[in-house]
Amino acid sequence: MPRNPSPSADLFATETDALKPLAERMRPRSLDEIVGQQRLVGPDKALRRALEAGKIHSMVLWGPPGCGKTTLALLVARYADADFRAISAVLSGLPDVRKALAEAEVNFAQGRRTVLFVDEVHRFNKTQQDAFLPHIERGVIIFIGATTENPSFELNSALLSRCRVHVLEPVSGDDIIAALKRALADSERGLGTLQLQVGDEALDSIAQAADGDVRRALTLLEIAAELADHDSSEPGRIDQTTLTQVLADRTRRFDKQGEQFYDQISALHKSVRSSDPDAAVYWLCRMLDGGVDPLYLARRMTRMAVEDVGLAEPRAWRMALDAWDTYERLGSPEGELGLAQLAIWLAIAPKSNAAYMAYNKARAAVREGGTLEVPMHLRNAPTKLMKGMGYGKGYQYDHDAEGGIALDQQCLPDALVGTVFYEPVERGLELQLREKLLDLRKRRRDAQGS
Repeated sequence: MPRNPSPSADLFATETDALKPLAERMRPRSLDEIVGQQRLVGPDKALRRALEAGKIHSMVLWGPPGCGKTTLALLVARYADADFRAISAVLSGLPDVRKALAEAEVNFAQGRRTVLFVDEVHRFNKTQQDAFLPHIERGVIIFIGATTENPSFELNSALLSRCRVHVLEPVSGDDIIAALKRALADSERGLGTLQLQVGDEALDSIAQAADGDVRRALTLLEIAAELADHDSSEPGRIDQTTLTQVLADRTRRFDKQGEQFYDQISALHKSVRSSDPDAAVYWLCRMLDGGVDPLYLARRMTRMAVEDVGLAEPRAWRMALDAWDTYERLGSPEGELGLAQLAIWLAIAPKSNAAYMAYNKARAAVREGGTLEVPMHLRNAPTKLMKGMGYGKGYQYDHDAEGGIALDQQCLPDALVGTVFYEPVERGLELQLREKLLDLRKRRRDAQGS
């Protein structure tokens, strides 16, 4: 603990406790009370040793909701014997930032440190983030930013270079249960005076519903306690009937525009590519459960059919469009079954990205090769002048050739003769295409003497 913790002790007691929600009343007041995050603040960990020594640094705390970012920021100020000032990037603008920094300047001139906590810091724009830089450099503030989004994408590199990023993880179910039991036993800040009866199964249900969020778990417990006191057939007991009401609208963590969204669509795509139908349908359901637009999933899975299944199973493309059309006709929830069937089919189908790779190679050849001339025999000759110039001369009409292919006819520009863009894989329908194409290319080389 800090040598003189009293100046910042009121950080945890600025309002009448009776008016605070349970989650706020039970906020940890020391590192020992934190549940989870032992990788950062467990015994003998570097961050804990630094805090206990009063040596603090500017930092960005990255983690999901309810994992302890605000609590850790408060404890940093307390252990460092510093003033704590908090602003929210959702509610504050540049004037609020300047006011907070001006107050920190006054403290600094008086020889006192200020921890400036910026919640949801990723919502500040570049100009607002830049406002902190000179004050961090001079030591006027100890900057602590909290974000649920990947700092690499959302924060300026200049700000990141002045802060250390600490990654906080979702709190495990066992740790959440420990926090719930502490709240039930604590008569000063928690629910101890109510003498509630809560079984292990009920606590486990709340912990699972909280989905790694301690604040959410304590809120659910508080609601359950109120229902048990007023509506339960057995007052003071949180039973399954009570929990059914409390947990009716439980949802998983999901951000339609954040990193979790992109992580999950990536997991769906890669599960399909890895031919794992169980994982594919799981990630599809996770995204539907999180509220993603099903038409977005239909579009992305159509892309998977084209890019990853390709010509190894051309029916996948048609099935993707049919599933898309089915959803548009049926809507939710019936149409979602069509999307689930599509995800399973795409995962099971043979895979080939040969057409996708051929397209990329051809695009690269176009970019790098400049304006290569169309061979004269392939050019259109609608006028006498063009015919006189040799346009179309020597063109062979393939249907008149033996076997329906004019094998000695060159179709690529002179500079690209012999270039191979499309290389079929030995899977699915493309196995047959490969055999046919290899034979055709050999016959063409022989006919052209190359």
